[in-house]
Amino acid sequence: QVELVESGGGLVQPGGSLRLSCAASGSIFAIYNMGWYRQAPGKQRELVAAMTTGGTTNYADSVKDRFTISRDNAKMTVSLQMDSLKPEDTAVYYCHGATLTGADYWGKGTLVTVSS
Repeated sequence: QVELVESGGGLVQPGGSLRLSCAASGSIFAIYNMGWYRQAPGKQRELVAAMTTGGTTNYADSVKDRFTISRDNAKMTVSLQMDSLKPEDTAVYYCHGATLTGADYWGKGTLVTVSS
C-alpha cells in the first residue's frame, strides 16, 4: 500500500506562484510514475504534469512553460512549481502515483485558489 500526502496549496493572486509538494510512504519501491492531477468545480479530473522514475515528463498543454514538475526518487517526493498562475488554474490538486502493474494511488488533494 502507498500513502500520498500533499502540501502547499492556498490562495494566490493572478500572476503569482505556488509550490506543491507530495510525499509518498509505504510500498514506494513500486511507484514508477508520479505526478499531479487537478479537478475544478464541475469539471473532470485532468492531468497537470507527471514524471517517470527515469525523468520523462508529461505536461498538460495549458500549463506548459508555467508549471515545472520535479521528483526526488530517493526521498520519493514530487513537487510542482506553479508560476504565472491564472484564475483558471483554480482547482483541487491531487498527487498521483502509479505502478507498472497498473495500480493507482491518490492523495486527498490540496486546494489552489487563484483570485484577486
